[in-house]
Amino acid sequence: MIRLSDETEALARRLADAQSVTVEDAIRQAIEACAHAAGLRPEAGQPHDQSSEAVAARRARLDRIVREIAAMPVLDTRSPHEIMDDLNAQ
Repeated sequence: MIRLSDETEALARRLADAQSVTVEDAIRQAIEACAHAAGLRPEAGQPHDQSSEAVAARRARLDRIVREIAAMPVLDTRSPHEIMDDLNAQ
């Protein structure tokens, strides 16, 4: 069992609430992100957690990301084809 300071536990709870996930999932995701940034890769043959809670947490995280992207302003109203034509003309 890992003991956390009150400040760390409060931060983990705030993060979990913001991401609509459990505290454990929020901590695991944060550690995984730090590990990935440090160049650590998951061990081979270690599949993602397929429990209904883990799947729901991943779905909630993806839904949040999709909402954030959808809320972004459109900076270039040209079609993808027009943009590619301009890029290829240079």
